[in-house]
Amino acid sequence: MVRSLLSIDWDYFIPLKRDWLNSYVENKRSIEAIWYKRYIKSVLKGEDLEKSVDTTSVLKDFWVKIKEHFDFIRNIKVFVSESHMLSYYIAKANKCEEVYSFDTHADLGYAGMSSVNFELNCANWLGKLLNEGKIKRAHIIYSPHTFERPEDFKDFNKLFSIQYYRDIDVLPEGIYTVAIHICRSGAWTPPWLDNKFEKFIKNLNLPYKVIKLYKRDWNSKKLSLSDQIFYLNFV
Repeated sequence: MVRSLLSIDWDYFIPLKRDWLNSYVENKRSIEAIWYKRYIKSVLKGEDLEKSVDTTSVLKDFWVKIKEHFDFIRNIKVFVSESHMLSYYIAKANKCEEVYSFDTHADLGYAGMSSVNFELNCANWLGKLLNEGKIKRAHIIYSPHTFERPEDFKDFNKLFSIQYYRDIDVLPEGIYTVAIHICRSGAWTPPWLDNKFEKFIKNLNLPYKVIKLYKRDWNSKKLSLSDQIFYLNFV
């Protein structure tokens, strides 16, 4: 049996804007402040992000489809975290040979092969697993609203076994799954959808362990003028 990690980023279900694409520090301050800044800027342009940014229909029946393709071992370990970077450690600890990653981002590294020489982070964890020989294959199931293309990672594609998909239905059946990781990636997923994230986790109907998941306090209706000035200047 080939041991696989099922890794799911919450941003897989949420359409992002192109101007949000950047590198972010995933700490409590940044993953909350960045959304106040985005929200205020959108209001100034006449858009209410709380109404315009929501989960897509891909979320519907997701777990049903997953269970059609992934066979969970008995007492499978399920982890929930803020950062997708945790998948690196989960894959190693569970001796996984493959990773199936549902994400808007490939997380192979975004500066070519030199990316794997950077410190481990949420943008290069999968590239590091491949480069270090910790896993043999990577399967990236892209979100329907990703801005990335497989050819963006030609350096990785030449060296490693990487397959890209755009639909769960094309995956094989019977994928032997020894661990599951669900991350929120708060810099890319809005706090007004955190309740849906919690419901998504509970709908898996399996016990899970939370590792470093921040509680975000979101209340856009109580922003003072000084709050708005502070967040607009947030870097």
